[in-house]
Amino acid sequence: MNNLTQIDANSILHPATNADDFARNGSKIIESGKGIYLRDQSGQQLIDAVAGLWCVNVGYGREELAEAMQKAAMELSYYHTFSGMSNRPQIDLAERLLEKAPDGLSKVFFGSGGSDGNDSLIKIVWYINNIQNKPQKKKIISRWQAYHGTSLATASLTGLPSFHTAFDLPINNILHTESPDFFRHGLEGETQLQFSARRADQLEEMILREGADTVAAFIAEPVLGAGGVVPPPEGYFAAIQKVLKRYDILFIVDEVVCGYGRLGKWFGSEMYDLRPDMMTTAKALTSGYFPFSATFISDEIWQLLKEGSVKYGNFAHGYTYAGHPIGAAVAMANLKIIEKENLVDNAANVGAYFHQQLNQRFANDDFVAEVRGVGMIAAVQLVKDKNTKTFFDKSTKISAKVAQQCYENGLISRPLPSLDSMAFSPPLICTTQDIDNIVNIFDQSVRSVMAQEL
Repeated sequence: MNNLTQIDANSILHPATNADDFARNGSKIIESGKGIYLRDQSGQQLIDAVAGLWCVNVGYGREELAEAMQKAAMELSYYHTFSGMSNRPQIDLAERLLEKAPDGLSKVFFGSGGSDGNDSLIKIVWYINNIQNKPQKKKIISRWQAYHGTSLATASLTGLPSFHTAFDLPINNILHTESPDFFRHGLEGETQLQFSARRADQLEEMILREGADTVAAFIAEPVLGAGGVVPPPEGYFAAIQKVLKRYDILFIVDEVVCGYGRLGKWFGSEMYDLRPDMMTTAKALTSGYFPFSATFISDEIWQLLKEGSVKYGNFAHGYTYAGHPIGAAVAMANLKIIEKENLVDNAANVGAYFHQQLNQRFANDDFVAEVRGVGMIAAVQLVKDKNTKTFFDKSTKISAKVAQQCYENGLISRPLPSLDSMAFSPPLICTTQDIDNIVNIFDQSVRSVMAQEL
Protein backbone atom coordinates (compact mmCIF):
# COMPACT_ATOMS: atom_id res chain seq x y z
CA MET A 1 0.00 0.00 0.00
CA ASN A 2 1.15 3.57 -0.64
CA ASN A 3 1.07 6.15 2.13
CA LEU A 4 -2.41 7.53 1.42
CA THR A 5 -3.90 4.05 1.05
CA GLN A 6 -2.28 3.01 4.32
CA ILE A 7 -3.70 6.03 6.15
CA ASP A 8 -7.11 5.16 4.72
CA ALA A 9 -6.79 1.55 5.87
CA ASN A 10 -5.72 2.67 9.33
CA SER A 11 -8.41 5.32 9.75
CA ILE A 12 -11.70 4.66 7.97
CA LEU A 13 -14.53 2.17 8.36
CA HIS A 14 -15.84 1.90 4.80
CA PRO A 15 -19.52 1.29 4.08
CA ALA A 16 -20.62 -1.87 2.25
CA THR A 17 -17.05 -3.20 2.31
CA ASN A 18 -15.60 -6.53 3.40
CA ALA A 19 -13.57 -5.33 6.38
CA ASP A 20 -11.21 -8.31 6.31
CA ASP A 21 -10.44 -7.98 2.59
CA PHE A 22 -10.06 -4.23 2.94
CA ALA A 23 -7.59 -4.52 5.82
CA ARG A 24 -5.36 -6.64 3.58
CA ASN A 25 -5.83 -4.96 0.20
CA GLY A 26 -6.68 -1.34 0.93
CA SER A 27 -8.80 1.04 -1.12
CA LYS A 28 -9.05 2.36 -4.66
CA ILE A 29 -8.69 6.13 -4.35
CA ILE A 30 -10.54 8.27 -6.89
CA GLU A 31 -8.95 11.67 -7.41
CA SER A 32 -10.96 13.49 -10.08
CA GLY A 33 -13.89 13.27 -12.47
CA LYS A 34 -15.06 14.91 -15.68
CA GLY A 35 -18.09 14.01 -17.75
CA ILE A 36 -18.52 10.23 -17.60
CA TYR A 37 -14.87 9.67 -16.64
CA LEU A 38 -13.03 9.28 -13.35
CA ARG A 39 -9.30 9.20 -12.69
CA ASP A 40 -7.85 7.18 -9.83
CA GLN A 41 -4.72 7.78 -7.80
CA SER A 42 -2.58 5.73 -10.18
CA GLY A 43 -3.65 7.96 -13.08
CA GLN A 44 -5.90 5.37 -14.71
CA GLN A 45 -8.90 6.79 -16.57
CA LEU A 46 -12.17 4.97 -15.96
CA ILE A 47 -15.61 5.18 -17.52
CA ASP A 48 -18.02 5.37 -14.60
CA ALA A 49 -20.82 3.18 -15.91
CA VAL A 50 -22.59 3.28 -12.53
CA ALA A 51 -22.72 7.10 -12.10
CA GLY A 52 -21.33 6.91 -8.57
CA LEU A 53 -24.12 4.99 -6.88
CA TRP A 54 -26.84 5.39 -9.52
CA CYS A 55 -26.81 9.16 -9.00
CA VAL A 56 -24.39 11.34 -11.06
CA ASN A 57 -26.93 11.86 -13.84
CA VAL A 58 -25.42 15.04 -15.30
CA GLY A 59 -21.83 13.79 -15.09
CA TYR A 60 -18.80 14.98 -13.15
CA GLY A 61 -17.20 18.41 -13.10
CA ARG A 62 -20.26 20.49 -14.01
CA GLU A 63 -19.29 24.12 -13.50
CA GLU A 64 -22.96 25.16 -13.24
CA LEU A 65 -23.35 23.11 -10.09
CA ALA A 66 -20.09 24.31 -8.56
CA GLU A 67 -21.11 27.90 -9.25
CA ALA A 68 -24.58 27.36 -7.76
CA MET A 69 -22.93 25.90 -4.68
CA GLN A 70 -20.53 28.81 -4.32
CA LYS A 71 -23.22 31.46 -4.83
CA ALA A 72 -25.53 29.83 -2.31
CA ALA A 73 -22.74 29.44 0.24
CA MET A 74 -21.87 33.12 -0.02
CA GLU A 75 -25.49 34.21 0.38
CA LEU A 76 -26.53 31.82 3.15
CA SER A 77 -24.13 29.02 4.06
CA TYR A 78 -26.61 27.41 6.45
CA TYR A 79 -29.61 27.98 8.62
CA HIS A 80 -31.96 25.39 10.10
CA THR A 81 -35.57 24.92 9.06
CA PHE A 82 -36.96 23.93 12.47
CA SER A 83 -39.80 25.93 14.08
CA GLY A 84 -41.07 27.26 10.76
CA MET A 85 -37.77 28.79 9.62
CA SER A 86 -37.10 28.68 5.89
CA ASN A 87 -34.93 29.92 3.05
CA ARG A 88 -35.54 30.91 -0.56
CA PRO A 89 -33.66 28.01 -2.21
CA GLN A 90 -35.75 25.34 -0.49
CA ILE A 91 -38.98 27.23 -1.25
CA ASP A 92 -38.09 27.55 -4.94
CA LEU A 93 -37.10 23.88 -5.08
CA ALA A 94 -40.26 22.65 -3.37
CA GLU A 95 -42.41 24.57 -5.84
CA ARG A 96 -40.46 23.14 -8.79
CA LEU A 97 -40.57 19.58 -7.51
CA LEU A 98 -44.30 19.63 -6.88
CA GLU A 99 -44.80 20.67 -10.51
CA LYS A 100 -42.99 17.48 -11.56
CA ALA A 101 -44.25 15.06 -8.91
CA PRO A 102 -47.09 12.57 -9.48
CA ASP A 103 -50.62 13.86 -8.97
CA GLY A 104 -51.88 13.98 -5.41
CA LEU A 105 -48.56 14.76 -3.71
CA SER A 106 -48.77 18.17 -2.07
CA LYS A 107 -45.92 18.67 0.42
CA VAL A 108 -42.16 18.04 0.42
CA PHE A 109 -39.90 17.17 3.34
CA PHE A 110 -36.17 17.65 2.77
CA GLY A 111 -33.38 15.52 4.24
CA SER A 112 -29.89 14.34 3.40
CA GLY A 113 -30.37 10.98 1.66
CA GLY A 114 -32.66 8.14 0.72
CA SER A 115 -32.29 6.33 4.04
CA ASP A 116 -33.44 9.28 6.11
CA GLY A 117 -36.17 9.98 3.55
CA ASN A 118 -37.66 6.51 3.89
CA ASP A 119 -37.10 6.57 7.65
CA SER A 120 -39.10 9.81 7.84
CA LEU A 121 -42.00 8.26 5.96
CA ILE A 122 -42.08 5.25 8.28
CA LYS A 123 -42.38 7.61 11.25
CA ILE A 124 -45.11 9.60 9.51
CA VAL A 125 -47.08 6.43 8.76
CA TRP A 126 -46.99 5.39 12.40
CA TYR A 127 -47.74 8.92 13.58
CA ILE A 128 -50.83 9.46 11.43
CA ASN A 129 -52.32 6.13 12.48
CA ASN A 130 -51.96 7.15 16.12
CA ILE A 131 -53.68 10.43 15.23
CA GLN A 132 -56.53 8.40 13.69
CA ASN A 133 -56.80 6.20 16.82
CA LYS A 134 -55.50 3.17 14.92
CA PRO A 135 -52.61 2.20 17.20
CA GLN A 136 -52.57 -1.35 15.84
CA LYS A 137 -52.25 -0.29 12.16
CA LYS A 138 -48.44 -0.11 12.04
CA LYS A 139 -47.06 -2.92 9.87
CA ILE A 140 -45.23 -1.98 6.70
CA ILE A 141 -44.76 -4.53 3.93
CA SER A 142 -41.66 -4.43 1.77
CA ARG A 143 -40.42 -7.05 -0.72
CA TRP A 144 -37.57 -9.49 -0.80
CA GLN A 145 -34.75 -8.20 -3.08
CA ALA A 146 -35.79 -4.59 -2.39
CA TYR A 147 -33.34 -1.94 -1.24
CA HIS A 148 -34.60 0.99 0.85
CA GLY A 149 -31.62 2.10 2.96
CA THR A 150 -29.34 1.15 5.82
CA SER A 151 -30.69 2.85 8.95
CA LEU A 152 -32.27 0.56 11.55
CA ALA A 153 -35.73 1.03 10.06
CA THR A 154 -34.78 1.21 6.38
CA ALA A 155 -32.33 -1.70 6.52
CA SER A 156 -35.28 -3.61 7.94
CA LEU A 157 -37.30 -2.62 4.86
CA THR A 158 -34.43 -3.69 2.62
CA GLY A 159 -35.11 -7.25 1.50
CA LEU A 160 -31.51 -8.39 1.11
CA PRO A 161 -30.57 -10.81 3.93
CA SER A 162 -26.99 -9.55 4.23
CA PHE A 163 -28.37 -6.25 5.57
CA HIS A 164 -30.11 -8.14 8.40
CA THR A 165 -27.56 -10.80 9.37
CA ALA A 166 -25.99 -10.14 12.80
CA PHE A 167 -27.63 -6.68 13.04
CA ASP A 168 -30.72 -7.97 14.90
CA LEU A 169 -32.92 -6.88 12.01
CA PRO A 170 -35.60 -6.51 10.84
CA ILE A 171 -37.26 -4.54 13.60
CA ASN A 172 -40.87 -5.17 14.63
CA ASN A 173 -43.70 -4.23 12.27
CA ILE A 174 -41.64 -4.74 9.09
CA LEU A 175 -42.74 -7.60 6.84
CA HIS A 176 -41.55 -8.87 3.45
CA THR A 177 -43.68 -10.25 0.68
CA GLU A 178 -42.32 -12.15 -2.31
CA SER A 179 -40.01 -10.62 -4.92
CA PRO A 180 -41.29 -9.44 -8.33
CA ASP A 181 -38.29 -11.14 -10.03
CA PHE A 182 -39.92 -13.20 -12.79
CA PHE A 183 -36.57 -14.63 -13.96
CA ARG A 184 -35.86 -16.24 -10.60
CA HIS A 185 -39.32 -17.02 -9.34
CA GLY A 186 -41.58 -17.53 -12.34
CA LEU A 187 -43.01 -21.05 -12.56
CA GLU A 188 -42.52 -23.24 -15.62
CA GLY A 189 -45.08 -22.26 -18.23
CA GLU A 190 -46.27 -19.26 -16.23
CA THR A 191 -46.79 -15.98 -18.09
CA GLN A 192 -45.78 -12.64 -16.63
CA LEU A 193 -49.44 -11.73 -16.13
CA GLN A 194 -50.06 -14.96 -14.27
CA PHE A 195 -46.94 -14.40 -12.17
CA SER A 196 -48.09 -10.86 -11.30
CA ALA A 197 -51.52 -12.14 -10.30
CA ARG A 198 -49.87 -14.77 -8.09
CA ARG A 199 -47.70 -12.15 -6.40
CA ALA A 200 -50.76 -9.96 -5.78
CA ASP A 201 -52.60 -12.95 -4.32
CA GLN A 202 -49.63 -13.67 -2.03
CA LEU A 203 -49.64 -10.07 -0.84
CA GLU A 204 -53.37 -10.25 -0.14
CA GLU A 205 -52.90 -13.53 1.75
CA MET A 206 -50.23 -11.87 3.93
CA ILE A 207 -52.50 -8.89 4.65
CA LEU A 208 -55.38 -11.16 5.64
CA ARG A 209 -53.11 -13.41 7.70
CA GLU A 210 -51.70 -10.42 9.61
CA GLY A 211 -55.04 -8.65 9.79
CA ALA A 212 -55.82 -5.80 7.41
CA ASP A 213 -56.39 -3.49 10.39
CA THR A 214 -52.71 -3.98 11.38
CA VAL A 215 -51.13 -3.25 7.97
CA ALA A 216 -50.42 0.42 7.33
CA ALA A 217 -48.32 0.68 4.18
CA PHE A 218 -46.58 -1.10 1.31
CA ILE A 219 -43.27 0.20 -0.08
CA ALA A 220 -41.77 -0.53 -3.49
CA GLU A 221 -39.17 0.69 -5.97
CA PRO A 222 -40.60 1.05 -9.50
CA VAL A 223 -37.57 -0.94 -10.71
CA LEU A 224 -35.58 -2.91 -8.14
CA GLY A 225 -32.09 -1.39 -8.03
CA ALA A 226 -29.54 -3.13 -5.84
CA GLY A 227 -31.82 -6.18 -5.84
CA GLY A 228 -30.89 -6.93 -9.45
CA VAL A 229 -32.26 -4.14 -11.68
CA VAL A 230 -35.63 -5.88 -12.00
CA PRO A 231 -38.43 -4.04 -13.82
CA PRO A 232 -41.95 -5.06 -12.80
CA PRO A 233 -43.41 -7.92 -14.83
CA GLU A 234 -46.47 -7.24 -16.95
CA GLY A 235 -49.50 -6.27 -14.89
CA TYR A 236 -47.63 -6.34 -11.58
CA PHE A 237 -48.29 -2.88 -10.16
CA ALA A 238 -51.87 -2.76 -11.46
CA ALA A 239 -52.61 -5.95 -9.51
CA ILE A 240 -50.70 -4.82 -6.41
CA GLN A 241 -52.39 -1.42 -6.26
CA LYS A 242 -55.84 -3.02 -6.40
CA VAL A 243 -54.98 -5.02 -3.29
CA LEU A 244 -53.68 -1.94 -1.46
CA LYS A 245 -56.80 0.04 -2.26
CA ARG A 246 -59.04 -2.83 -1.19
CA TYR A 247 -57.55 -2.85 2.32
CA ASP A 248 -56.87 0.89 2.82
CA ILE A 249 -53.09 0.48 2.77
CA LEU A 250 -50.82 3.40 1.90
CA PHE A 251 -48.50 3.07 -1.09
CA ILE A 252 -44.95 4.39 -0.58
CA VAL A 253 -42.97 4.60 -3.82
CA ASP A 254 -39.19 4.64 -3.42
CA GLU A 255 -37.88 6.64 -6.40
CA VAL A 256 -34.37 7.11 -4.97
CA VAL A 257 -32.76 5.24 -7.89
CA CYS A 258 -35.44 5.65 -10.55
CA GLY A 259 -36.31 9.33 -10.10
CA TYR A 260 -35.17 12.33 -12.15
CA GLY A 261 -34.79 10.66 -15.52
CA ARG A 262 -33.01 7.35 -14.99
CA LEU A 263 -35.77 5.29 -16.65
CA GLY A 264 -36.41 7.72 -19.50
CA LYS A 265 -39.27 9.39 -17.58
CA TRP A 266 -39.04 11.94 -14.78
CA PHE A 267 -40.24 9.31 -12.34
CA GLY A 268 -40.85 5.58 -12.46
CA SER A 269 -44.35 6.30 -11.17
CA GLU A 270 -45.12 7.92 -14.52
CA MET A 271 -43.78 4.95 -16.46
CA TYR A 272 -45.72 2.31 -14.53
CA ASP A 273 -48.86 4.27 -13.65
CA LEU A 274 -48.14 4.28 -9.93
CA ARG A 275 -50.27 6.42 -7.63
CA PRO A 276 -48.18 7.00 -4.52
CA ASP A 277 -49.50 8.33 -1.25
CA MET A 278 -45.88 9.04 -0.30
CA MET A 279 -42.69 9.12 -2.38
CA THR A 280 -38.98 9.20 -1.63
CA THR A 281 -36.34 10.77 -3.89
CA ALA A 282 -32.64 11.55 -3.47
CA LYS A 283 -29.46 10.61 -5.42
CA ALA A 284 -30.02 12.21 -8.85
CA LEU A 285 -31.86 15.17 -7.31
CA THR A 286 -28.44 16.81 -6.99
CA SER A 287 -26.56 14.31 -9.18
CA GLY A 288 -24.66 13.42 -6.02
CA TYR A 289 -23.02 16.85 -5.75
CA PHE A 290 -24.65 17.48 -2.36
CA PRO A 291 -26.27 15.06 0.12
CA PHE A 292 -29.96 15.83 -0.31
CA SER A 293 -33.33 14.08 -0.37
CA ALA A 294 -36.91 15.08 -1.01
CA THR A 295 -39.81 13.03 0.28
CA PHE A 296 -43.40 13.76 -0.68
CA ILE A 297 -46.74 13.23 1.04
CA SER A 298 -50.32 13.53 -0.14
CA ASP A 299 -52.64 16.30 0.92
CA GLU A 300 -54.68 13.80 2.93
CA ILE A 301 -51.61 12.93 5.00
CA TRP A 302 -50.77 16.62 5.39
CA GLN A 303 -54.24 17.27 6.83
CA LEU A 304 -53.65 14.49 9.37
CA LEU A 305 -50.30 16.02 10.35
CA LYS A 306 -52.09 19.29 11.05
CA GLU A 307 -54.52 17.41 13.28
CA GLY A 308 -51.56 15.84 15.02
CA SER A 309 -50.09 19.23 15.85
CA VAL A 310 -53.35 20.25 17.47
CA LYS A 311 -53.38 17.02 19.46
CA TYR A 312 -49.67 16.50 20.26
CA GLY A 313 -47.93 19.81 19.59
CA ASN A 314 -45.05 20.33 17.15
CA PHE A 315 -44.31 17.72 14.48
CA ALA A 316 -41.31 16.42 16.41
CA HIS A 317 -39.20 15.17 13.55
CA GLY A 318 -36.43 16.71 11.48
CA TYR A 319 -32.71 16.87 10.73
CA THR A 320 -30.07 19.52 11.27
CA TYR A 321 -29.50 19.79 7.53
CA ALA A 322 -33.14 19.54 6.39
CA GLY A 323 -33.81 22.08 3.64
CA HIS A 324 -30.12 23.06 3.48
CA PRO A 325 -29.92 26.19 1.29
CA ILE A 326 -26.79 25.02 -0.55
CA GLY A 327 -28.27 21.61 -1.29
CA ALA A 328 -31.51 23.15 -2.51
CA ALA A 329 -29.64 25.55 -4.79
CA VAL A 330 -27.59 22.69 -6.25
CA ALA A 331 -30.75 20.67 -6.82
CA MET A 332 -32.35 23.57 -8.71
CA ALA A 333 -29.28 23.99 -10.91
CA ASN A 334 -29.18 20.24 -11.51
CA LEU A 335 -32.84 20.15 -12.58
CA LYS A 336 -32.16 23.01 -14.99
CA ILE A 337 -29.35 21.02 -16.63
CA ILE A 338 -31.57 17.94 -16.94
CA GLU A 339 -34.27 20.02 -18.64
CA LYS A 340 -31.97 22.17 -20.80
CA GLU A 341 -30.05 19.18 -22.16
CA ASN A 342 -33.13 16.96 -22.53
CA LEU A 343 -31.48 14.27 -20.45
CA VAL A 344 -34.72 12.46 -19.68
CA ASP A 345 -35.34 11.91 -23.39
CA ASN A 346 -31.68 11.06 -23.86
CA ALA A 347 -31.98 8.40 -21.17
CA ALA A 348 -34.91 6.88 -23.05
CA ASN A 349 -33.25 6.96 -26.47
CA VAL A 350 -29.65 6.14 -25.60
CA GLY A 351 -30.92 3.72 -22.96
CA ALA A 352 -32.83 1.79 -25.62
CA TYR A 353 -29.63 1.61 -27.67
CA PHE A 354 -27.73 0.39 -24.58
CA HIS A 355 -30.15 -2.48 -24.04
CA GLN A 356 -30.14 -3.34 -27.74
CA GLN A 357 -26.35 -3.53 -27.79
CA LEU A 358 -26.13 -5.65 -24.63
CA ASN A 359 -28.78 -8.06 -25.89
CA GLN A 360 -27.15 -8.39 -29.29
CA ARG A 361 -23.65 -8.83 -27.90
CA PHE A 362 -24.55 -11.69 -25.57
CA ALA A 363 -27.48 -13.31 -27.39
CA ASN A 364 -25.50 -16.46 -28.22
CA ASP A 365 -23.57 -16.79 -24.95
CA ASP A 366 -24.57 -19.47 -22.47
CA PHE A 367 -23.12 -17.44 -19.57
CA VAL A 368 -25.66 -14.59 -19.94
CA ALA A 369 -29.22 -15.60 -19.10
CA GLU A 370 -30.86 -12.24 -19.64
CA VAL A 371 -30.35 -8.48 -19.84
CA ARG A 372 -32.75 -6.57 -17.60
CA GLY A 373 -33.66 -2.96 -17.11
CA VAL A 374 -35.17 0.07 -18.80
CA GLY A 375 -33.78 3.41 -19.91
CA MET A 376 -30.32 4.08 -18.55
CA ILE A 377 -30.25 1.23 -16.04
CA ALA A 378 -29.37 -2.35 -16.87
CA ALA A 379 -28.21 -5.63 -15.38
CA VAL A 380 -26.55 -8.56 -17.09
CA GLN A 381 -27.47 -11.85 -15.45
CA LEU A 382 -24.47 -14.18 -15.31
CA VAL A 383 -25.02 -17.93 -15.12
CA LYS A 384 -22.95 -21.04 -15.58
CA ASP A 385 -25.41 -22.31 -18.19
CA LYS A 386 -28.50 -20.44 -19.31
CA ASN A 387 -30.01 -23.52 -20.99
CA THR A 388 -30.23 -25.38 -17.67
CA LYS A 389 -30.50 -22.17 -15.64
CA THR A 390 -27.48 -23.22 -13.61
CA PHE A 391 -25.99 -20.53 -11.38
CA PHE A 392 -22.38 -20.20 -10.31
CA ASP A 393 -21.46 -21.45 -6.87
CA LYS A 394 -21.35 -18.49 -4.47
CA SER A 395 -17.71 -19.28 -3.62
CA THR A 396 -16.81 -18.41 -7.22
CA LYS A 397 -17.54 -14.71 -6.56
CA ILE A 398 -18.03 -14.36 -10.29
CA SER A 399 -19.52 -10.86 -10.32
CA ALA A 400 -16.69 -9.47 -8.17
CA LYS A 401 -14.13 -11.00 -10.54
CA VAL A 402 -15.85 -9.48 -13.56
CA ALA A 403 -16.00 -6.08 -11.84
CA GLN A 404 -12.29 -6.22 -11.05
CA GLN A 405 -11.45 -7.14 -14.64
CA CYS A 406 -13.65 -4.29 -15.86
CA TYR A 407 -11.78 -1.89 -13.57
CA GLU A 408 -8.42 -3.05 -14.89
CA ASN A 409 -9.71 -2.44 -18.41
CA GLY A 410 -10.96 1.07 -17.60
CA LEU A 411 -14.62 0.55 -16.68
CA ILE A 412 -16.49 0.82 -13.38
CA SER A 413 -19.41 -1.60 -13.18
CA ARG A 414 -21.51 -2.65 -10.18
CA PRO A 415 -21.29 -6.29 -9.04
CA LEU A 416 -24.39 -7.64 -7.34
CA PRO A 417 -22.83 -10.71 -5.70
CA SER A 418 -25.97 -12.23 -4.18
CA LEU A 419 -27.54 -12.33 -7.64
CA ASP A 420 -24.52 -13.00 -9.92
CA SER A 421 -25.47 -9.89 -11.87
CA MET A 422 -23.52 -6.93 -13.23
CA ALA A 423 -25.37 -3.62 -12.93
CA PHE A 424 -24.94 -0.49 -15.05
CA SER A 425 -26.45 2.96 -14.58
CA PRO A 426 -24.22 5.38 -16.51
CA PRO A 427 -24.68 9.16 -16.46
CA LEU A 428 -27.62 10.36 -18.53
CA ILE A 429 -25.26 12.49 -20.65
CA CYS A 430 -23.95 9.34 -22.38
CA THR A 431 -23.92 9.22 -26.19
CA THR A 432 -24.28 6.10 -28.30
CA GLN A 433 -20.50 6.19 -28.78
CA ASP A 434 -20.06 6.16 -25.00
CA ILE A 435 -22.38 3.16 -24.84
CA ASP A 436 -20.31 1.38 -27.48
CA ASN A 437 -17.20 1.93 -25.37
CA ILE A 438 -18.94 0.62 -22.24
CA VAL A 439 -20.25 -2.48 -23.98
CA ASN A 440 -16.92 -3.20 -25.68
CA ILE A 441 -14.93 -3.03 -22.44
CA PHE A 442 -17.50 -5.09 -20.57
CA ASP A 443 -17.57 -7.66 -23.36
CA GLN A 444 -13.78 -8.00 -23.28
CA SER A 445 -13.73 -8.21 -19.48
CA VAL A 446 -16.50 -10.74 -18.96
CA ARG A 447 -15.13 -13.04 -21.67
CA SER A 448 -11.72 -12.92 -20.06
CA VAL A 449 -13.15 -14.06 -16.72
CA MET A 450 -15.44 -16.69 -18.24
CA ALA A 451 -12.52 -18.21 -20.16
CA GLN A 452 -11.01 -19.06 -16.77
CA GLU A 453 -14.20 -20.07 -14.95
CA LEU A 454 -16.06 -22.20 -17.50
